[in-house]
Amino acid sequence: MSAVLRAAWRLGAAARGRAGRALSQAPGEGGGAEGGGGGSGSREAVERLVREHPVVVFMKGSPAQPLCGFSNAVVQILRLHGVEDYRAHDVLQDPDLRQGIKNYSNWPTIPQVYLNGEFVGGCDILLQMHQNGDLVEELKKLGIRSALLDAEKDQDKK
Repeated sequence: MSAVLRAAWRLGAAARGRAGRALSQAPGEGGGAEGGGGGSGSREAVERLVREHPVVVFMKGSPAQPLCGFSNAVVQILRLHGVEDYRAHDVLQDPDLRQGIKNYSNWPTIPQVYLNGEFVGGCDILLQMHQNGDLVEELKKLGIRSALLDAEKDQDKK
């Protein structure tokens, strides 16, 4: 397990001990898909969810309480970059959505990350993008400045 993944797991364990909802979820929002046209797992419903926000994550649990290490790592990577405004959908709350998102992306695992409606990948891909700097560039395309850029400037000043 990489150092970033271990750090993300430790941070998530600490965060799971705190009460409160994630910034990415509105009050009363369960993180699952809303009903409507064709069921939550239909291609149309999944397409709406994927396109509802520039950053969308399908995960196990919520950002405040991830229920698997890979989902937690995705949340922590986004947090490291200062990405707090994103939509998270808990696939454990909706089996139709869980299968529907896998069919939509043709990717068998959860979590799944979408940037500007485009499937990026799962935890492994997001971690690789974080490590090689591609995530900073992709976020910039969305108009999101990575907090890591500010952290680098702060380090350079010291």
